[in-house]
Amino acid sequence: MLKIGITGGIGSGKTYVAQLLARKGIPVYSTDAEARRLMIASQDIRRRLTELAGEVYLADGTLDKRKLAAYLFASPLHAEKVNAIVHPVVRQDFLRWVARQSAPVVAMECAILFESGFDSLVDEVLLVSAPAEVCISRAMKRDGMTAAQVKARMAAQMKDEERFSRVRYIIRNDGEADVELALNQVLFQMLERRTMQD
Repeated sequence: MLKIGITGGIGSGKTYVAQLLARKGIPVYSTDAEARRLMIASQDIRRRLTELAGEVYLADGTLDKRKLAAYLFASPLHAEKVNAIVHPVVRQDFLRWVARQSAPVVAMECAILFESGFDSLVDEVLLVSAPAEVCISRAMKRDGMTAAQVKARMAAQMKDEERFSRVRYIIRNDGEADVELALNQVLFQMLERRTMQD
């Protein structure tokens, strides 16, 4: 089984690439969606987050996103502490998910693939990249954020230059390139490389 990690900065279009893979019948694990699910479903996460950040769950059992966000943004160390609770559970969940798959190729969509160490869980990494102004425009439109808010998010993320040095495969998603064609080429190259290694 070939495991592909899809990563990229905010507004780069990594979710679009993940959707294209899913349309091809490739199962995709979204770390964002699964982390949100696990923060509610996992008793271990619930207990440890509450011990760490106070009552960050509402009476109905859902996450109080405002309280958690207030805790997260109070200090850069806070994000590290929350990640130290959530990431190991997501890692184990992904490994269980992979074990249930029968497809020859699976993918993980993860914005912080390198920062979380999840790149160690996949065989190949595909970086989705777009010019900063395109990413800002997309994120503003999608999330209703201001340009300043998007830039702040971008500043907190790993720079594309650093990602470039860590990946073999890059898809430019600038709004003009044929992303689907590029993805088909990348998949072919990945599978060819895998065959040569086997």
